[in-house]
Amino acid sequence: MVNDQMVNRTAMPFLMPMFREWVPKRIQPWIYIAQVICIQFSCGVYLGAMEAVRGTTALQLEDLLMLLYAGLAGMAVWFPMLFRTKFRFTNQQLLITSAVVIAVCNFITMRTTNMAILLPVCFLAGVAKIQGTFECMSNIQLWMTPQRDFGIFFPILHIILLTAITGSAWLAAVVAFHLSWQMMHVLTIGTMAFVVLVQLLLCQPWCPMPQRMPLKGIDISTGLLISLLMLMISYILVYGDRLMWFFSPTLRWVLALSLILLAFILYRLQTVEQPYISLEIFKYKNVLAILFVTAVAELLLGAEHTLEEIYWTEVRGLEEHTKGALCLWSLPGVYVGVLITLYWLGHARWKVWKLFAIGFGCILVYSMWMYFYLDVNVPIEQYRLGLAFRGCAYAILAVSLMWSLHESVHDLQHFFMALFIFNVIHMYLAGASGYGLYTTLFKHFMADNMARYGDYLTLTSLSPQDGLSTFDFRLSTLSLSVMSVTLKQIFGQIIWVSGFMTFAFLLLDIPRVRTGIEKVPYWPVYGIKLLSSLR
Repeated sequence: MVNDQMVNRTAMPFLMPMFREWVPKRIQPWIYIAQVICIQFSCGVYLGAMEAVRGTTALQLEDLLMLLYAGLAGMAVWFPMLFRTKFRFTNQQLLITSAVVIAVCNFITMRTTNMAILLPVCFLAGVAKIQGTFECMSNIQLWMTPQRDFGIFFPILHIILLTAITGSAWLAAVVAFHLSWQMMHVLTIGTMAFVVLVQLLLCQPWCPMPQRMPLKGIDISTGLLISLLMLMISYILVYGDRLMWFFSPTLRWVLALSLILLAFILYRLQTVEQPYISLEIFKYKNVLAILFVTAVAELLLGAEHTLEEIYWTEVRGLEEHTKGALCLWSLPGVYVGVLITLYWLGHARWKVWKLFAIGFGCILVYSMWMYFYLDVNVPIEQYRLGLAFRGCAYAILAVSLMWSLHESVHDLQHFFMALFIFNVIHMYLAGASGYGLYTTLFKHFMADNMARYGDYLTLTSLSPQDGLSTFDFRLSTLSLSVMSVTLKQIFGQIIWVSGFMTFAFLLLDIPRVRTGIEKVPYWPVYGIKLLSSLR
């Protein structure tokens, strides 16, 4: 629901007292935008350089994904601490510390392949990344929207976040192709040096709280236990297909320990006076529904990381920099999706039911596009529009779901706790679950299809003049065709689910189905009003 008090709030003056007096005020917020872009382009492990890392080290794909999800776990678990640290330390302390930690972590990740070292390093890199991002964006929020209208702030925030996600993967792939994958880490260390120099030369120590908020009373131990539980769950989901799921004694032990740890964490959250995460969050209206929709959306969009990777790499044989350049076509869709949410939530202030339907409808179009164009004879340029729809869907759903969460949880402290749970699902758990689900489905359908179509290719079907080389060529062609058929089958399942979600949210926008909520006007009526106003 739209918070009318927030909309009608008097605009607050925008000042950045952390800058020195001689720095021009017009460029001050742009300096912070440059810093947040540098921080957002950083990572412990870069998606675009995974093939290069696998080719030069003993790390497998599952190891690299585990490191990636460790960084995402660090980002998610630190949300309840963001305001406490902002009201305890100065801007210089937070940003310099974040930049130094990211730089050190990038130096370590390019110097070692020991998973016992890399896991906590990537986790700390994720913590520093979200802390630096929050510090920068919170200081320029009033510049973006003087009324603190989150219908405006969240879309603008996601322009930076989603551009960095796609752009960093592309940049890492290009750097790894022309130089080496280590040079991306060197580039990140250089950008972190830029952040440190900006804070030392252009800024001065400043904290929004004259009396610093102490860090006493924070249930850090439960936060660490939650982090451990997240890493154990990601281990099960990432390595599940490789270890044959629970046929493996290792995964059975990890699952048992995870359940015991989960029970202990829930006990502490109910008994500790000031828990790390308050269970009161789930009593807010619509929170559980928002989390459910988030999980479904992320599972559907998980096809980007798994099915597309199989198709681009195994079927089409594309290099990493080519895949990165192709996936850049999702950015126009991202910007269109952000503009839609900015108008919908920030200007028109309509309800989000039909906006959810548009988001899932974009997933439906994307999955149908991939379903009908999955063929080795189709030029890769034909996939650009489908990738743009995927980016549009991600932008619309990410912004609208976060905005809905803010509208449901009004208490500031509880909102950041709710953001922790939201991002555990949004950035971490659903993505890892999607990888485990899609790899298992792919292996199942692939084996079934090879058994069905393999009968058409036997040694007895070859003529005496054909040798084993001809048989190997036909087998390779058959396997590529079966891969395409298998991917079509999985995209077909995505079509059904996304179509159902689209239809459900369109149905919820009908007054007879849900009553008492403002209705979005019919498009012809709105178009007539718009034309009359222009005339």
